[in-house]
Amino acid sequence: MSQLQLPSPAEIQRILPHRYPFLLVDRILSLEPGKRIVGVKNITVNEPFFQGHFPGRPIMPGVLIVEAMAQVGGILGLMSTQNMGNASIYLLGIDKVRFRKLVLPGDQLVIEVEILRSGKKFWKMQATAHVDQTLVCEGEMMAAITNEGD
Repeated sequence: MSQLQLPSPAEIQRILPHRYPFLLVDRILSLEPGKRIVGVKNITVNEPFFQGHFPGRPIMPGVLIVEAMAQVGGILGLMSTQNMGNASIYLLGIDKVRFRKLVLPGDQLVIEVEILRSGKKFWKMQATAHVDQTLVCEGEMMAAITNEGD
């Protein structure tokens, strides 16, 4: 897939198994298969997690920011494989995660993931999340790509 053929929101749902309320990728802005991807999650006041995190002071949970980064990385990994139709990607680990700023309703989370190392099955990626060009979260992720029958 070339950089100009970005997945639509409907194609994102064909690539990832996640669904509401756990699909945390709204759009892909750029994609270089095998190298990097930039995706977006729009944070609205209607997100279900805001009811309990925290009433009167809604803050996006850090674990969901990391999940959004992992989902964008998953799209990159799957769209970088030769046989995407039979492949699945699973998060194996996260390292060096740091939260730098709160993510609030109305923010747009812009997530960039770069591949640090890739192999046939195991990948290591660096992810960052920004709001208004301010770093809000960063970390490294390890993932495994498997094909059905592996």
